[in-house]
Amino acid sequence: MKKWLAGGLAASVLLVVSSLAESQTTSLAGVIDFHVHSGPDSRPRSVSDLEVARIAKRAGMRGLVFKNHFTMTADRAWLAMQEVDGIEIFGGVALNHAVGGLNAEAVRQLVAFSGGRGKVVWLPTFDAEFWMTRAGDPGEFVPVMRDGRPDPALGEIFDLIAEYDLVLAMGHSSPEEVLALIPEARRRGVRQILVTHGLGQQPTTEQLSAMVELDAIIELVWLAVGNGEFTMADYAAAIREVGARNFLMSSDLGQEMNPLHTDGLVAFMNGLRAEGISDADIDLMIRQNPARLLGLDP
Repeated sequence: MKKWLAGGLAASVLLVVSSLAESQTTSLAGVIDFHVHSGPDSRPRSVSDLEVARIAKRAGMRGLVFKNHFTMTADRAWLAMQEVDGIEIFGGVALNHAVGGLNAEAVRQLVAFSGGRGKVVWLPTFDAEFWMTRAGDPGEFVPVMRDGRPDPALGEIFDLIAEYDLVLAMGHSSPEEVLALIPEARRRGVRQILVTHGLGQQPTTEQLSAMVELDAIIELVWLAVGNGEFTMADYAAAIREVGARNFLMSSDLGQEMNPLHTDGLVAFMNGLRAEGISDADIDLMIRQNPARLLGLDP
């Protein structure tokens, strides 16, 4: 993703100021942020797991999903819940090189860890072929396709996701890969599928519609607006095109120099509202759909 430079920093300061004012009328009660970056991490983060949990709890949020590109987060989610009660925190694992790539054992350990907070399996993110190719990274990627078909290693992984009713998130897979992977996951019994920051992989309208027809939920992240990749108008147009019931709103925040997760979420809600998206649709995307994916009562 693009990093915020001087303009982004200025925008973030303005956002924080405006969000503090808007928070008087925009409530985060019941909101679940499905895409939370926090420390400790090998990349600079603005807040720790405990800090973001406390901030979210004070804002009245219902839950968080901790995401890390290099290590499992189910254990960290459980520990955070021991210190901050009254909020649901989940973790997962991203199948990058650091955990062995398409490694079924990493998924087994995710669900085996005490506390039961492992809920999301992301396909490769920073080590995805599509991501690395677009970034011009010559390193070794973790392939999800072999000879035009889903990699055979995914079979056992999909079976485990189905068995434990986990969420399969598409990571940084290309639209073409996503459309090839979802049918195989469905065939193996996977129920909950999320297309990670779905517009960021630049699907065509037809591809986005096809993902929705396969009953996948499309993630919209505030960070992509904050860094200028998309506008609120872009997001609003997509929501009108395929319907709010098919989207999930999250922050994807936690980077140094960027706003706090809560400020980003408030700005996200207010921005979509300003584009004419109804409160009912926003509620569906930021409260109900995340809850359903996580197996919580919406």
